[in-house]
Order: sequence, then C-alpha cells, then structure tokens
Amino acid sequence: MELTKEDHDPTFTKLQSAYSDLKTLLKASTTMDLSYEKVEKRFEAIQENLNMASKIVAPLQSLSIATKALEARINRAISPALALLESFKLFESLQQKLLQTASKLLSEKRSNKRLKKLIKYVDCMDKLKEAISSISQESEPAIQKLQEVVEFLSRTKATDYYRTERLRETMLTLKVVCETEVESMRFDGILDEALLNLQDEFEGLLQKLKHGNVGDYGDDDDKGNCLGSELEVEVLRRISETLAANDCLDICIDIFVKVRYRRAARALMRLNPDYLKTYTPEEINELEWETLETAISLWIQHFQLAVKTVLISEKNLSKQVLGNILEGIIWPECFIKISDKIMAVFFRFGEGVTRSSKEPQKLFKLLDMFGSLEKLKADFSEIFDGESGADVRSRFRELEKLIVYSSTKVFWEFGLQIEENYQDVLPPPRDGSVPKLVRYTINYLKNLAVDDYSATMAKVLRTEKLWKSGVVLNVENDQDLLKDAVSNVMEALQRNIESKKSRYKDKVLAEIFAMNTYWYIYMRSRNTELGKLLGEGYKKRYRKAAEESAYLYQKRAWGSLVRLIDKEEIRRGDKEGIVRGKMENFTVGFDEMRQRHKTSYKIVSDADLREQMMEAAVKLVVPKYKEFFETYSSAFSQVKSCISPELIEDMLRQIFEGDDQKGINGKSNLSRYDSLDQMEQRMSIDGSRLS
Repeated sequence: MELTKEDHDPTFTKLQSAYSDLKTLLKASTTMDLSYEKVEKRFEAIQENLNMASKIVAPLQSLSIATKALEARINRAISPALALLESFKLFESLQQKLLQTASKLLSEKRSNKRLKKLIKYVDCMDKLKEAISSISQESEPAIQKLQEVVEFLSRTKATDYYRTERLRETMLTLKVVCETEVESMRFDGILDEALLNLQDEFEGLLQKLKHGNVGDYGDDDDKGNCLGSELEVEVLRRISETLAANDCLDICIDIFVKVRYRRAARALMRLNPDYLKTYTPEEINELEWETLETAISLWIQHFQLAVKTVLISEKNLSKQVLGNILEGIIWPECFIKISDKIMAVFFRFGEGVTRSSKEPQKLFKLLDMFGSLEKLKADFSEIFDGESGADVRSRFRELEKLIVYSSTKVFWEFGLQIEENYQDVLPPPRDGSVPKLVRYTINYLKNLAVDDYSATMAKVLRTEKLWKSGVVLNVENDQDLLKDAVSNVMEALQRNIESKKSRYKDKVLAEIFAMNTYWYIYMRSRNTELGKLLGEGYKKRYRKAAEESAYLYQKRAWGSLVRLIDKEEIRRGDKEGIVRGKMENFTVGFDEMRQRHKTSYKIVSDADLREQMMEAAVKLVVPKYKEFFETYSSAFSQVKSCISPELIEDMLRQIFEGDDQKGINGKSNLSRYDSLDQMEQRMSIDGSRLS
C-alpha cells in the first residue's frame, strides 16, 4: 500500500496520536466513575453500621464514665485512710525504737556516750510526738471522707449492699480507734512514760552541773560563768524543748528553778556565810564590833562573788537551756526566780547594818559597802536587766540609798557628839595628857582622808546633797564637800578641847593640856592626807595654838619661880634675910613644880616638843637663877636647901627627859581606822565608854 501525502504529514500524525490518548482517557474516566459509585455505596453501608453500633455502645459508655467517677471518689476517700494507716505503722515502729533506746540508755554508764544516747532518745520522742500529731490531724478528715463515700454509695446504689456495709464497718472501726487510741497515745501511752523518764533525766543532769569553789575565782576569772560541757547543755536544751512541746512546760520550769536554786545556794554556803543569819538591827547591835566588822567584810566579798560568778553562770545556763522556748520570754523569769531568794538574803543583811546603831567606827565599813556596790553597779544592771530584773535592781538602789543616809548620819552625829555630849560629861585628863577622844578623832579623820575612803566619802556627801537639794554638783566640788565636813568636826573638836581646858583649876595644867593636845593634832595631821585636805592654814592654826599654850605654860610654871628671885625687893629691905627667904621660897617652889611634873603633869613624849620645852625652861630659869646665886652667894651659907645652878639645870633637864612613853611621834601601832587599843576599837563616842 502506498502512502499518501497526508500520511507523511507530521501534524496529522500528532492529531491522530492525541485523538487516541483522549479516547483512552475517556474510557478510564468512565471506569473510575463506576468505581466511585461502588465505594460510595460501601461508605453508606459502613455509616449505617456505625450508627447502629453507636446506639448499642452508648449505654456502656455512660456506665464507664460513671465507674471512673465513682473510682475517683472512692480513691479520694481511701487515700487519707491509707495515709492514716501508714502513720499508725510509723507510730508502732517508733514505739519499738523508743523502747530499745531506753533500754540502751539504762545500761550505759559512760557519761558522754550516755548523753549521746539521751539525744537519740529525745529525737525518737520528738518523732513519736510528730507521728501522734499526724495521726491526730489526719484521723478526722479521713473518717469524714469515708463517711461521705459510704453515704454516697448508699444513696446512689453504685455498688452492692455487702460492699457498702463493709466500707461502713471499716469507717466505724477507724473512728472508734481514733477516738480512743489517739488520746491514749498522747496521755497514757509510751510517750507519757517517756516524758516522765525525761523529767527525771532533766533533773538528774541539772543536779550534776555544780559550781566550783566560788572563793577561788578571781575578779578576771570567767570559769564561774560556764556550767557544764557543750554536750550537757545541748542535751538539757533538747530535753526542755521536748518537755515544753508536750505540755510539760510548767513541770520543766519547776524542776529547773528548784534544782538550780539549790545548786547556787549550796555553792555560796561553802563560803560559810553564817553571819547572814543575823540581820535585824537589834541582833546586829548585840554583836561585838570585831564580829560585825568581819561579817561586813565577808558580806562585801560574798555579795560580789554571788553576782559575778554564781548568778552570772546561772543566767547563762538559763538562757542556753530555756532560750528557745516561747521566743525567749521564759528564761529571764526563771533566772530571777533562782536569784531572788539569794539576793534577798544579802540585801536583808545589808539593810540591817544600815539600820543598826550609828557608832562612828561603822562609817568605814559602810563606805566599804558603798564602794563595793558602786563597782558592782554596772555588772549588776547588766545581769539583772530587763523587766524581769526590775525588782532586784530597785532593791539594789534602795540599799545604796540606805548606805548613803546611814554613812552621812554616822559622820554628822559623830561631830555633834564631840561637841555636845562630851563638853560637860567627861572630865579633862588629870595629868594634862591628850584625851582619848582627841586621839580617836584625829586617827578617825586621818583614815577617812586617805585615798581609799576620801573619794568614796566625798561621793556619798555629794549624793546625799543631790538627793536633798536636787542640784547636780560638779565632781571637782566633791573634795570641797569633804573638806567642809571634816572641818566642821575639827572645829567641834577644838570647842571640846577649849571646854575641857576651862575646867582645870590648875592653870599650869590647863596650858599643859592645851599644849599637848594641839601639838598632837598638829603632829598627827602634818604630812598626811588629812593635813592636805585641811590645808596649810589649819595646820598652822593648831601649831600656833600649841605654841601659845607652851608660852603660857612657861610663864605660869617657870616664870612664877623666876619672879621669886627678883632683885628689886632685895634693894628695899634686909638684904640677907630677903635673899635667904627668896632662896628658900624658890627651892620649895622648884621642888613642888618638879614633883608636880613627876606625879601630876605629863608632857607628851614628842621629842621635838619636849626638847623645845626643856630648852625654853632652862633658858628662862637657869640664867636668872645663876645670876641670883652668884650675886648673893655670901648670903647662902646658912641656907640648907641651897642648890647650885648646875644642879638646877640638871634637874630641869631630868623633868623633860624622864618620860619615854610613845605618843604622837607616830610609833603607836594603830590600825587603819581604830583608836589606840582594842577597847577603843569597840567604843562608841558616848560619855559612858570614853574617859
């Protein structure tokens, strides 16, 4: 077959090919449409089946949802109950552990290991307490939840009656257990017994914490500020906190206060403070002075030891053991309860001393008391700080006030007694010697003027003046106050001396008395703190008074003898008769004066004074006598009692050299503030006890 021209045309060929493809595509499309129709019919059948299945499953789905809701409700009710049961299991476990620890504690004898086991015992108790608290807190909600689900099941019939009743019985049983067992756990069970054991351990451990030998502690020694080791204190703290957490705080406080008060009191009793048993003014007045003086010195020492060693250590222990209880408001009250009775005993004795009789020698011990309280004031305020210590601090201040008033009253009454009670009661010394009153007073004031007492006395005077006038004085005026006070006493003493001098009928003896006394005052006050306090004017005043009396003594004692041998009368009469008469009169007068100096007159044994008196007497008598003797020697041949000038001089010197007694030269062995002998230490300045 031959091909035509058209058969060889490319375009025609492409058209034929496209026609063929299109035809094929149409056939495939028709086939697919048929397939889609079949699938659609199948989907419709499936949808119909699904609709039917959904109608069948719908009730089961509702039942499943209800079951899940019921399961959730039951789980919510059962979970607290299960937790409660776990707490009961923990409680049982801790009970066994506590019993085992208690057994080991009883068998342990070594101190440190026993303390460590005691901490474990307390830890176990704390955990047991937490378990009981957990049971107590969880029981009511757990029972409430169970009751709610039982009521729900009963109301909804969500399960069968048998299961509902079993759940009800479980709920009732748990309720009964909680109502009975929890209370028993808290108050009647093993925890209660453990608390009793813990109280015994607490008391026993507190008993073991003893103070050392309080008297051995120095001012800077802080050994007395610590009681017990760190482990012992830690155990006591844990025990106190456990007791407080278990409603035993009152018992804990009672044990602590009772035991620590006894320990503190016993520590101080080792100092043998028997003097504290005597505290009323009447009882104190009956004590011998030496006994009272010793008691006051001991009181000062023991008071300081009580505060700065015993009580400060008790305060530290109280804070360490009880400091965490009730945010720290308990321990200060406990410390004050421990301290109150101890401090009351010391205050009572101090108050008794201040209210007792105002004898002069008490001034120095009162000043010692005041000085010790002043030094202790800052420490005392720090130890007894806060509201709890207000009463103790108040009583401390009251004691200071009593000491101030008593000290100033003793001093002022001393001056008044010198001036008023003595000038008409006691006679002056028969031999013109220095009266005991003067010796006592000067020695008294000398010791008051020394540094140990002058500053304290000045402060007491300033304090008293401040309280009376309300005017604040400068510190530099303190010494002026003391000077004025001492000057008043010295002036009263001088008036007393002048009063006694005026009562002598023998004018020579009166001048000897004044000379001796004023010279004694001058010699005993010069180069001393008393002399510095009074000033140069006062010292010169007493020296001048002594020198004036010495001049009058020379004039009245030896000047009268010199006048007996005056030559003026010899010129006017019988020369030999007058000379012999004058010589006899002089000899008799000289012998009489010599005998008076030997038996009735006493010139104090101060070397300077006696030397001056001797030289003055020799200078006054011997030249005049020698002149008289040499002038009229021819007339003395018939005078039996004629004495040579040399013998007169020797006899005069013997008068002033014969007494070797110790006196105002400072060699008498006096104590710091007592008078010449033991009797004067005890005497008070009254007319019946000084002579």
